[in-house]
Amino acid sequence: MRKREAMKGVCPNCEKETNFALVHTKEIITVRGESIAVEVEYFGCKACGGEFENTRSNVDSLDAAYREYRRLHGMLQPEEIRELRKSYGLTQGELSKLLGWGGATLSRYENGALQDETHERVLRLIKDDPQNLLRLIQGAPKSLPEGKVIRLTHEIKEVIEEAYSFERIFEERFGNYEPNELSGYKRLDLTKLFAAILFFCREDVYKTKLNKLLFYADFKHYKENTVSITGVRYLRFSYGPVPDKYEYYLALLREEGMLEFEEIPLPKDVIGEEFTSKESPDLSVFLESELEVLLKVKKRFKDFTAGKIVDFSHQEKGYKETPNGGYISYRYSEELQI
Repeated sequence: MRKREAMKGVCPNCEKETNFALVHTKEIITVRGESIAVEVEYFGCKACGGEFENTRSNVDSLDAAYREYRRLHGMLQPEEIRELRKSYGLTQGELSKLLGWGGATLSRYENGALQDETHERVLRLIKDDPQNLLRLIQGAPKSLPEGKVIRLTHEIKEVIEEAYSFERIFEERFGNYEPNELSGYKRLDLTKLFAAILFFCREDVYKTKLNKLLFYADFKHYKENTVSITGVRYLRFSYGPVPDKYEYYLALLREEGMLEFEEIPLPKDVIGEEFTSKESPDLSVFLESELEVLLKVKKRFKDFTAGKIVDFSHQEKGYKETPNGGYISYRYSEELQI
């Protein structure tokens, strides 16, 4: 559907000062044989009927098409590639040497060029398993300064040891699914899930409310950025949406001493489960957009009781249209109430 905004100015086609419209519409761009619908805008002159580009527009239709293509195929976005490289303190030149790529290749990917599928697999292997980066370093140690080789070898070994005793085991056990509309087109990221849990539990919070806060954070971020924060799939239960396997995650955080648990007697012989963080969450794991959404959700439901947020979640279209026990599709985020 086209949306028009009336404006006045000089048309570069007929060179007349006249009225013209800023048109917002959808355009189909073909990316590697696939048709991708993206938002575009341009000016239409009412005098000559010509169309011309809005040079002040922030809309880059090709970039939007590439981003949508990456999202649909579970590929890394430019900022994720940049974040991955910087997390190891590597320059573009250093990582390019380790990967055996041309000097400009990585720079192009970080600045929005659509990555080659083979290169995507290599980047994904490094992101999903630090051991793969360690193998690259050990196979080509002269690609980096000696001091950096020593530092990275030490840091990566620490990361591997921690991952295999904590997140990695759970990801392999519970996150063995491809990114799709049920996971917000993201692989399960337990580092971010655990950090989000600790973030919401900095003040005492009942388990029922915690599950809804996680749901709203993931679906809100998907609504605004077409990708979830944690890659968690959410089930429809009688008390509203809940993260799949949430009992395992909470139990692990308790066992690791990161969460404190207390049973609270409630009316009608009900026992509430209240959680409190024992460690501060590492907020550096989140992208700026992710942290912004977490803060918005926490503020939005600050004064909600567990019962009130349950009732609120029952009004979500995704909850109403999903059978009990079924996964709630992230496509319902378009109708999210917040």
